Amino acid sequence: MAQEKSLILFPLLVLMLLVLGWVPPSLGKESRTMKFQRQHMDPGNYPGNNSNYCNEMMRRRKMTQGWCKPVNTFVHESLADVQAICLQGKVTCKNGQPNCHQSHSSMNITDCRLTAGSKYPNCEYRTSQKDRHIIVACEGNPYVPVHFDASVEVST
Repeated sequence: MAQEKSLILFPLLVLMLLVLGWVPPSLGKESRTMKFQRQHMDPGNYPGNNSNYCNEMMRRRKMTQGWCKPVNTFVHESLADVQAICLQGKVTCKNGQPNCHQSHSSMNITDCRLTAGSKYPNCEYRTSQKDRHIIVACEGNPYVPVHFDASVEVST
């Protein structure tokens, strides 16, 4: 009797393991912190003259699935440096929220803008490198960036 039960349960166990192998490990919703890091962090990888950088990164970071995200900025500084902005100059966000912070120093960033006439599924981006102060919205405990709000010109 026990052996018959094992023969029935074993195929079910194998089937369940196969299904779990095909299911992505994080079925839960991506946290705002994780989304910020996926969409905006690319530490140490300043693209230089690579005009294809945005096309590659926007696709790789899943911002061209189902639609073309029109504008995105990648920050090429360490995560620790970007997280430290949450303790720097407080400013009002574009949406009026009071939880934005502006970096004290300029940061290496790459702006990606959808080119005119580019349509899904052929999302094409213009790549431009800049040194700018950045503004991020911060939340949580620990207080960390969850939204890239803007970049502002470095005043000389």
